[in-house]
Amino acid sequence: MEKAPRQMLDRATWIKSATAMLADSGPEGVRVELLAKRLAVTKGSFYWHFKDRQDLLTEVLQFWKEGRIRDIIKQTQASPGREREQILHVLDVYAANRNRKGIPIELAVRDWARRDLQVAGVVAEVDATRFNQTRRLFLACGLDEAESAARSTLVYAYVFGISLLTPETLGTDAEACRRQIAELITRDLE
Repeated sequence: MEKAPRQMLDRATWIKSATAMLADSGPEGVRVELLAKRLAVTKGSFYWHFKDRQDLLTEVLQFWKEGRIRDIIKQTQASPGREREQILHVLDVYAANRNRKGIPIELAVRDWARRDLQVAGVVAEVDATRFNQTRRLFLACGLDEAESAARSTLVYAYVFGISLLTPETLGTDAEACRRQIAELITRDLE
């Protein structure tokens, strides 16, 4: 019986797998040997695509940044006059259970940023996009700059905070609680 040829993965597969590993174990846990084993390939496949582990980590960070910014811009696009609806949509999307997959990655990147200035700069860039995009929606609803900035901060404090809570913490009607918070954040908007 002829042996099947070894599989050689593309760069994107390595990056996605390393991103999942980052979420599980932090940047220290992203190891070439462990990734190769997880992907059932040799380390040679890794070195075909990356110079070294740091090259992979740089690409993981870039992948996270581009994905976050692309998603933020997509989620905050609104037709004129529909900005309040879009803010409610943002609150729904990012506070929903379907966002649970992204939270471990977000937390791992933020923890990594505490120890690495390059990563901290990337996180700051993503956060600036988050705040500017939602601030822009609040401005379009007729709020002044200070109020728009404050509510934009509140949006992300809520989104990240709610992601850390268990459903039990919110009580028996978590959905009603989320709706009430969304109404408070968007109160008095045009």
